Amino acid sequence: MSVTQALPKTARLRTLGMSAEIAARLRTMIQEGELPPGVRIDEKAFCEAFDVSKTPLREALKVLVAEGLVLHRQYIGYRVAPLDLDELRATFETLHGLEAHAGELAAQRLSDAAVTKIERRHQAMIDAHDAGRRTDYFRINQEIHQLIIDGAGNAVLAGIYAMLMSKVHRARGAANADMLRWQESHTEHEEIIAALREPGRPRLADVLRRHSENTAKEVLRVVEQTLAEPAARAAGGARR
Repeated sequence: MSVTQALPKTARLRTLGMSAEIAARLRTMIQEGELPPGVRIDEKAFCEAFDVSKTPLREALKVLVAEGLVLHRQYIGYRVAPLDLDELRATFETLHGLEAHAGELAAQRLSDAAVTKIERRHQAMIDAHDAGRRTDYFRINQEIHQLIIDGAGNAVLAGIYAMLMSKVHRARGAANADMLRWQESHTEHEEIIAALREPGRPRLADVLRRHSENTAKEVLRVVEQTLAEPAARAAGGARR
């Protein structure tokens, strides 16, 4: 009998609940850019920060390894997984089409109640923007996009969209750290709201696609720059 099997059920549930909580916190830190790509995860430091033993922390890290957010190497430990530029490009190309198609469907199917809810979240996003709360702004930004996708009334499309967005979420967070893009995104969301309010919403699909393309351009620029920096440092060191 293993040690885990010998534990009372309540103890096992508490341990599993704790590891799930830690995984959720680390996932958010990775997706919001607090833990950037390639950074080493110091187990001792995180155990102290979360006030836990290594067991629930490692269980949480195993979940993130399975999700592709964290890499593990024996004798080296855990690191945040790097971003894959080619995969990002391909994912964004697919997302552009999904955004446009969702816009076409939402133009016909989005209810007045759904538009009102989107407008309320848009106002909350403006408040976050004006207060300089970047993390809140980015989170609400994502909620608005998901509300429009859900309003398209196609569960298959919504599922595919959510899955693909999980692949680019942390890369989008890095790009939104750029204040210029933050302002541009804010302006583009104003245009999305205007398109939602128009009778028949004829511009919605085009506005959503253009916003997606602009976001992709900036995200890929930031990621390319990030990936190029270590190579440039290594080349500079070799010349010395």
